[in-house]
Amino acid sequence: MTAHNQGSPARLRAEKVPTDLFIGGRWRPASDGARIDVLDPSSGEKLTDVASASPEDGLAAVDAAEAALAGWAATPPRERAELLRSAFDKMKQRAEEFAELIVLENGKALADARGEVAYAAEFFRWYAEEAVRTLGSVQTAPSGGNKILVLRQPVGVCVLVTPWNFPAAMATRKIGPALAAGCTVVLKPASDTPLTALAMAALFEEVGLPAGVLNVLPSRRSGAVVSAMLDDPRVRKLSFTGSTEVGRTLLAAASQTVVNCSMELGGNAPFLVFADADLDEAVAGAMVAKMRNGGEACTAANRFYVEEPVAADFTRRLADAMNALRTGPGLDPGVQLGPLVNAESRDKVAQLVADTVQAGASVVAGGETPEGPGFYYPPTVLADVPPNAPVLREEIFGPVAPVVAFSTEDEAIQFANDTEYGLVSYVYTSDLARGLRVSERLDSGMVGLNRGVVSDPAAPFGGTKQSGIGREGGHEGLLDYTESKYIALSW
Repeated sequence: MTAHNQGSPARLRAEKVPTDLFIGGRWRPASDGARIDVLDPSSGEKLTDVASASPEDGLAAVDAAEAALAGWAATPPRERAELLRSAFDKMKQRAEEFAELIVLENGKALADARGEVAYAAEFFRWYAEEAVRTLGSVQTAPSGGNKILVLRQPVGVCVLVTPWNFPAAMATRKIGPALAAGCTVVLKPASDTPLTALAMAALFEEVGLPAGVLNVLPSRRSGAVVSAMLDDPRVRKLSFTGSTEVGRTLLAAASQTVVNCSMELGGNAPFLVFADADLDEAVAGAMVAKMRNGGEACTAANRFYVEEPVAADFTRRLADAMNALRTGPGLDPGVQLGPLVNAESRDKVAQLVADTVQAGASVVAGGETPEGPGFYYPPTVLADVPPNAPVLREEIFGPVAPVVAFSTEDEAIQFANDTEYGLVSYVYTSDLARGLRVSERLDSGMVGLNRGVVSDPAAPFGGTKQSGIGREGGHEGLLDYTESKYIALSW
């Protein structure tokens, strides 16, 4: 390990996290003994290793989830709520430990990790409150001959597949509503960041969640393990957060057994700044929308469209703010931007910038991969970006902000909607009527109007087009883990 982690309290606490699979309430090695190395992105060196599940382990986890399903579904909603509330309390008590663990395996700055843990824990509190609100309905049939009774019942065994960029929040955003609805789950965390999920399994074990309700399977063999589970007819729900490319593959696999799917996929968020916007607020919002999690977020502002009269001023201010960020290992005091999660991610970002510069863009800030250990890339601002530049077509997933000037409201909306993705958009203007008008015309599932962050456990999170299917968060997130049962009732 590098000096900043060797023997540190955070490192020593991380070593206490269980590293085996969690199946049916027991910790056990992979069936074939396989392990995954977990790396520290700030140095590229090994933190630890964890069990790497096989397809057989996936089916064992389905066995455990199926065995626990009837009992958990029959558990009174208030009892399910109390267990989720206990998980919330325990996670808040250990917030700093979870935050440090996230930094160690993901690389993000500690301030970002603390924010993630606070956000992640709130899903347990929100769905503890929602667990008692899986409301049905009774109405008189239009003919008057009978009553229409509609129940909301748990969908069944769920497979939850989460990404590496928010290892706590993406897990709690799925576990919370699934457990509240009465489902049992198998969580397959990203192989780059399995420790947070394993720590969460240990937390639920501690608060007394019945065995088999939550199973956690890290694996480097993700495709084979998830496919094996989806082929099992007992699995009735798949919730996936990740790339659109992988999402398409999983949807095709899920179609073979007609599995209920929720997909939170890629993003290519536009950030629109009109000339009447408060530029101080717009730049502050841009820094949140772009640099939260170092740009490694599906909600990250990916394309900055700024009205011509203020484009140069906005670009200069944004570059100044980006240049002021302190980069380094996430646990170091005062660091605001840590490394990217792995070498592949860093190299992709660097190539996107190089291709965009070659296409005619100019570098206003950053733009050069630093030498030395770790997977770092500097905060970067690009100006004079041509409309066909690669950086405007692909999800960047890094600290790079390309700026394009526009001349009219219609042009801004055309630019913003010119993408296969539709997760989130951001709009800055002092004209409320314009803000609402533009928001309605933007083809995305969410809009931040004079706000650089939209995520909220109480709000429905999700997108349009290639950005996904279904919603997470809010009451809608609970309903995604239920099915309606209609009973025609004679009266």
